[in-house]
Parts: sequence; structure tokens; C-alpha cells
Amino acid sequence: MKIKIGPYRERWVSYVHERYMNKKYDRNFWPETQTRFENFLEKTEDVLQWIYNHTINLILDRRDNQKICVRIDRWDTWSMDDTLAPIILPMLKQLKETKHGSPIVDNVDVPEEFRAPEDWYENHSTMGEVDPKHHERWDWVLDEMVWAFEQKCRDDWQDDYYVPYIKVDDDKPLSGAYEKGLLEDLKAHQERMSNGFRLFGKYYENLWD
Repeated sequence: MKIKIGPYRERWVSYVHERYMNKKYDRNFWPETQTRFENFLEKTEDVLQWIYNHTINLILDRRDNQKICVRIDRWDTWSMDDTLAPIILPMLKQLKETKHGSPIVDNVDVPEEFRAPEDWYENHSTMGEVDPKHHERWDWVLDEMVWAFEQKCRDDWQDDYYVPYIKVDDDKPLSGAYEKGLLEDLKAHQERMSNGFRLFGKYYENLWD
């Protein structure tokens, strides 16, 4: 496999107002009304963006879109899940470190301590307002995805639950087995991995920075 993905085509964007507001207020809790200075910054941002769009962005828009080159070898699909795991894992880790927001995560997908109150969105209809656990839910989901792919990158994770039999005599070869208690732990380990992959699939379109 050989993959080469170039950067996205960039454009000049004015963030004068947005950066000021994010620094002064929480990113997700801007006030409904603004001060005179904040209104001035918003108008300034609009003017600068208009200038960018009619000057430098006209040139940048003529550039080619993101260049992507992918070559797949025959052996890459012999065990495609194993092939993709070491690629997905570092991307998930970087996403968690650099993300600038969080999508809506269903209560059913997280433990009870991360769930939003059932009546939250009925009593809080302000645009952009989120419950106190909103970002924690996404962090938990990302952590579960990362953990699942970390285990997938381990060829020997099942050995954590494998213990050797005690050799009784020379007539019986030394072998190993999964003891009953450890077998239950192995099953729980696999179920957690499977859930991490399920979350990856469910929230695939939310994997953005």
C-alpha cells in the first residue's frame, strides 16, 4: 500500500470577530446580544472577508483541489481490518488532540455519568447551547475508538487471558487453555473492542477537526 494525500486547497479567511469572541467567551456559549465593539469587529470581519474573496481568493480558487494518490497491493486486503488499524489509530489520536468541536452523541452510547438530562434540549433551545457533558461524551467516544484500534494493532492481546496447563506426566503434551474466569474476561475485552468499532462506524461522518 502507498498513500499520498496532499493538503486541502486553502483560502484566506478573516477570523477577527470569531477569535475575539472565542477568547472572551466559551466557544459554544456566545451571548445573544453583542457589545458595540463586538458589532464593530463583526462588520470588520465581513469587510476583510469581502476583500479577500475579491483579491487573493480569486487566485487561490484557481488552484487544483486536494491531490490524492492511493495504490493498493494484493496483500493489503488479505486482512483488511489489520491493514487499516495502524492507519486509523494515529489519525484518531491526532483528531482528539486538535479537534475544535464536538458532535451530538446519543445518550445510549455512553455511560450514565456522561449522559445529558432527558429534558435538556426541551428547556434549552438557544442556538448553539449544549449541555455540560456535551464535550465529555465525545471525548469518551473517541477514547473508546482509540482503545479498540490499539487492541486491534496488538497481535497477541488474547494472550492476556491464556494460561498454560500444568504438565502432569510425559504422556501428555504441554498445552494451554482459557480458564473459565479468564474466558469471561476475554469475552468482555472483545465486546468492548467491537463496541469501539461500532462507535467508529456510527460517528464516522463526525470525524472532523
